Amino acid sequence: MQVELALPHLASWLRRVFTVTGGFMAGCGVLTIFVGVRVIPQDLKGTGIALGCTGLLTVATMSSTNFALGSDFKWLLLVPAIAWLLGLVSYLIGGQSAQVIAAILQIKRGGRR
Repeated sequence: MQVELALPHLASWLRRVFTVTGGFMAGCGVLTIFVGVRVIPQDLKGTGIALGCTGLLTVATMSSTNFALGSDFKWLLLVPAIAWLLGLVSYLIGGQSAQVIAAILQIKRGGRR
């Protein structure tokens, strides 16, 4: 039995679903770039948590779902999740190293006085 006979409107429904999903992904990408360019340099408190949650709710969920479904694209869709994870780890390590350097500089300054 053909799918179109069993579910006559499936193709048009899927087209709309993928259009919405594509719009969401594009919007999320624009927002992520904005955060990377404008928010991260300001070192606002909670930025790491927000980025972590965003990645977990978007690319990590997408990737894990494709593995659960046995998708043909599961390995390809693992790439955004790995890129997000590497970016998050880099951000967190960068923040910690900056704090360590600032603490060392404060100790050295305190020793000079």
